[in-house]
Amino acid sequence: MGVDDSEQERTIRTGERGRRASAPKVLVAGASIAGPALAHWLRRRGAEVTVVERAPELRPGGQAVDARGVAREVISRMGLDAVVRAACTDTAGAHTVAADGRVLETFRADDDGGDGFIADIEILRGDLSQLLYDDTRDGVEYLFGDRIAELAQDADGVDVVLAGGDRRRFDLVVGADGLHSPLRAMVFGPHERYLRHLGHVLAFYSVPNEFGLDRWLLEHQDQETGRSALLRPIQDATRAMSMFYFASAGFDVDHRDVAAQKRLLRERTAGLGWRVPEILAHLDDTPDFYLDQVAQVVMDRWSSGRVGLLGDAAFSSSPMSGQGTGLALVGAYLLAGELAAAAWDPATGFARYEARMRSYVEANQEIGRLNARSRDLPGPDAEPRPDFTGAWFTELVGRAINGVELPDYAGVPDSAPAWSSPR
Repeated sequence: MGVDDSEQERTIRTGERGRRASAPKVLVAGASIAGPALAHWLRRRGAEVTVVERAPELRPGGQAVDARGVAREVISRMGLDAVVRAACTDTAGAHTVAADGRVLETFRADDDGGDGFIADIEILRGDLSQLLYDDTRDGVEYLFGDRIAELAQDADGVDVVLAGGDRRRFDLVVGADGLHSPLRAMVFGPHERYLRHLGHVLAFYSVPNEFGLDRWLLEHQDQETGRSALLRPIQDATRAMSMFYFASAGFDVDHRDVAAQKRLLRERTAGLGWRVPEILAHLDDTPDFYLDQVAQVVMDRWSSGRVGLLGDAAFSSSPMSGQGTGLALVGAYLLAGELAAAAWDPATGFARYEARMRSYVEANQEIGRLNARSRDLPGPDAEPRPDFTGAWFTELVGRAINGVELPDYAGVPDSAPAWSSPR
């Protein structure tokens, strides 16, 4: 479903005449990537923005994330292309290797114009989060170590009680708080309604670079068990990032129970070989361990009244798609633009944001499902593994990378107003 651009232009022109005298106040939950990216665009469109993050500070490290196609254009429009590229991992490419280290297949970062298996823009999640925070911190209020405890909305606004005791009223609230979004559960219902487990578990953590990595990612896959282990270089040449995938039809480990997660990882990677014992030797010492199910979020709507969702909270495509960051960046641009174009009317702004994003999201989620299926355990009841050589897949990849329009939003304010103290 598309958006009638001529109708949008009329809305922009009439919206300018009837625009509110004071800046709309927007609360964003989550300060990883989607939240600060949205804060950037909301501020430029004239909103007064507060970001609340339950963690006491920005979380460093994390897996490498990519920006392909239209997401690169969003970074350019943000004015951040140079600083993002300066912080990239500078990965030259990837080798898939046998258990004895023999190279089986090679992918280069410049394949497919930089939109291939290894993207032209590849950066650690924590580094991108820090760049977005640094870009917005002087014009956006950040509240770390706090969260939304209560929320009640009416026709004119949203009353919010923070866990720290502060009570505030906002015009709009947006949840950009991840796969297990507390705001989504609070407003839209239990996680079980929206999470779609793809049958795999992902874990990653940083390790000392004692593996001789030099700009090349290494991945070992065990086709018989569907398990894989990966080592990738990062900007700090003294360290590397490790990653594991393994099949798991059921996932019953609490995502907050780190000790249980580490036991599960050791159990499920036993006997995998390659450099796995050396990687696991650092498991108890790493500062940035992460493990969770590979899952998607599938929702009929990403908004309810004056509350909307963005990024993984709304439409996680899973790490299997390689496009979660791209969806967050593009979604942030479109959400802020459509809200401003609709003179901050939530019904119109949220609807147009969803209309523009839906097909793009669905293409990326389909790629995530196909990639997960390609790693499923073989067996008599298993679905055939996808054949990625057909024209249909090339067309799908094209929609997943570039299949969304980025309007210029002519007539909509585009500036960074001076920060004013929140009430």
